[in-house]
Amino acid sequence: MAGTTPRPALRPSAGAPHARLLGLGAYRPSRVVPNSEVVLGIDSTDEWIRQRSGIEERRWATDDETLRMMSVAAARRALEDSGVDARQIDCVVVATVSHFMQTPALATLVAHDLGTDQAAAFDVSAACAGFCHGVAMASDMVRGGSARHVLVIGAERLSEQTDPHDRGTAFIFADGAGAVVVGPGDEPGIGPVVWGSDGEQYDLIRSREDWRDVLTSESPRMPHLVMQGNAVFRWASFQMAKTGLQALDRAGIGVDDLDCFVPHQANNRITDAMARAMKLPDSVAIARDIVHQGNTSAASIPLALDRMREEGQARSGDTALLIAFGAGLAYAAQVVVLP
Repeated sequence: MAGTTPRPALRPSAGAPHARLLGLGAYRPSRVVPNSEVVLGIDSTDEWIRQRSGIEERRWATDDETLRMMSVAAARRALEDSGVDARQIDCVVVATVSHFMQTPALATLVAHDLGTDQAAAFDVSAACAGFCHGVAMASDMVRGGSARHVLVIGAERLSEQTDPHDRGTAFIFADGAGAVVVGPGDEPGIGPVVWGSDGEQYDLIRSREDWRDVLTSESPRMPHLVMQGNAVFRWASFQMAKTGLQALDRAGIGVDDLDCFVPHQANNRITDAMARAMKLPDSVAIARDIVHQGNTSAASIPLALDRMREEGQARSGDTALLIAFGAGLAYAAQVVVLP
């Protein structure tokens, strides 16, 4: 229409050309629980658990080691490692299935405890794949311009959701927290994510009860996790190897270029099957944190990275393939350069 004032164009977001991991931190609960203690509640043995999963012991949180406390502790160590001040954090993402308040998100409390300057904060519920989901989103935020520094935390207290008399799960799950700071980089430090879900197999890993069923039952209790172990093993061993190779391809590197393989610490036999299927060379260091930590769901990958770095299996600048899978069935994989 003649004389109409042109509508102004929106100003686009301007982010960094690349994103990378700037720092890493972890918190391991103080209580060490050996297999000899777990088998008291189930028909099993220490030898069976080791053969089945590779687990020799796991960490369970004490009453004082709350999900909030562990998240903050891991985050502070990641911030210190990165050299980034908490007030520079623009967004806090907490990946967890252990925060039992439907709302508000745990991330808002963590952001406050850390002293961030009104950072955006939200939780991610993608089970064991949650940390990798968080890293993918953080990378996009930094490159897209919605945040310059993002704190990604994986934290769980799965001991509260474990039935001590369930032979299929009592020995598996554990507690802990790990965190990374994601920020701008001069070169690509986080490769393209390969992620998805297979909802047809929704029931393979799940909470046994709906909260409404728990609250109306004669003996209310915490909803416990249940798992169809054999089916999960078959699915993860082969499907996740394909996902890992896709992530390598999208990042433009081959297995011979890898320094570290850091899968979700679900089961050592699954890790071995994936490594064989991807034909990883002997030069690639493989994370085995599950042996002494147990399966910590969303916290397992940053905890495994922390142990590899502490033991000298991984160094700053190394190239690592992260791959995670869990309830949903949700999964994600990406190649990263270690801080």
